[in-house]
Amino acid sequence: MKLGKRILTGILAGAMTLGALTGCKASVNTGSAKREATKTADGKIEIEFWFAGGKTAVKVIQGIVDDYNNSQDKYFVKTVVQADYDETYQKLQASIAGNVAPDVALIEVVPTYNLAQKGLLTDLTDTIANDSDFDKSDYIDVFMEQGIADGKNYAIPAYGTTQVFYYNRALFEKAGVKEEDIKTWNDLNNAYDKVKAAGGTYVWEPMWGPDNLVDVSISNGAKLLSDDGKTVLINSPEWVEVWDSFGKWINTDKTMAIHSGGEGWEYWYSTMDDAVNGVAGGYTGSSGDQADLDFTVVAAMEQPAWKEGGVATPTAESKNLVSVNASSDEEKAGAYDFMKFFTNPENQANWSINTGYVPVRSSAKDTESYKAYSSEHPEILVPLAQAQHASVAPIDPTGGAIYDALKTAADKVEIEGVPAREALDEACKTAQAALDKFNK
Repeated sequence: MKLGKRILTGILAGAMTLGALTGCKASVNTGSAKREATKTADGKIEIEFWFAGGKTAVKVIQGIVDDYNNSQDKYFVKTVVQADYDETYQKLQASIAGNVAPDVALIEVVPTYNLAQKGLLTDLTDTIANDSDFDKSDYIDVFMEQGIADGKNYAIPAYGTTQVFYYNRALFEKAGVKEEDIKTWNDLNNAYDKVKAAGGTYVWEPMWGPDNLVDVSISNGAKLLSDDGKTVLINSPEWVEVWDSFGKWINTDKTMAIHSGGEGWEYWYSTMDDAVNGVAGGYTGSSGDQADLDFTVVAAMEQPAWKEGGVATPTAESKNLVSVNASSDEEKAGAYDFMKFFTNPENQANWSINTGYVPVRSSAKDTESYKAYSSEHPEILVPLAQAQHASVAPIDPTGGAIYDALKTAADKVEIEGVPAREALDEACKTAQAALDKFNK
């Protein structure tokens, strides 16, 4: 499974129920007494780090940890790999409740916000402000913002992801379709006749579900909620216009198509295969897909704007490194030191090169390794460029009810051919009831 593929799944998902606890930290007394630092046999302060990832991600992360442990003699980072981000969050909550929490964890945005609101994460605001070596301005804004709650920094972004375009080189060339000619989604759809004449069946395949639709809606100026947080806006004209167009393209004009259902990520890889095999002109996919794609066959480009003269502002998601507040002061200092190391430009470049995900430091592109790699693989620059003008994905305060309503509406529009206005009106009614309940 590719991490981060369903961009909004993590952003809009609610808090999970507590799972089984598998912590390694020694239990200590609760109450006002601080936990004492755990030390290794040779006297180093042990920093326990929980994270999840696919095989490639786990290997790269462990390599960064090993480099950190070899770079200094004060701290030793001990890694504990979890099954996925949901399990990490579930077990992290349980471990904090049991006072056996790790010192650092890699988690998603909503868990970051939820734990910060409860005072369970270390407030890094003053630490960052007083650290002359921490160049906050070099962290890409859209990612750094996703570690802030109530104006305070509770996380340092570990990496980012955003959904970009991947198109079939040979099919586009044969069709005479040029990347620079696709400035809007209508430009793309209008290339259907050329792509079909060149042997393609569809001009494009959006990814099944609401994520792509939300991205494009936001580029059209759509909002999830009113500014006061009391009204759901998912049936506003900005939403309906976009969803209506996609429903028409998929079900009426049949210029586009989606794969849906199947086991796990089957729909995702089927969509990728259609682009690679020339069934479709291309597809919208994760920056993390780059590790699986052959760029002699496909090329990457940023998502286009919705309207002529507009700017594309699709969402970009951060995965966050957080320090647990229950740790001792020594462990917190070590956790912060490790988080800085993980996100230094060289390690961010290494991470991006090996996984395809987006570095959170702008200067990563200036490292020798990144410059050398990007000169031969320019596709790696596309998600980074898009992240510079991306939007922070909206958080669903209900714990997932608004997202669930959008998911149902997306299936109705994309699969059943239900008019967008009807599907989104119904979704908005369901979501508003959930929001009203939450606000009470």
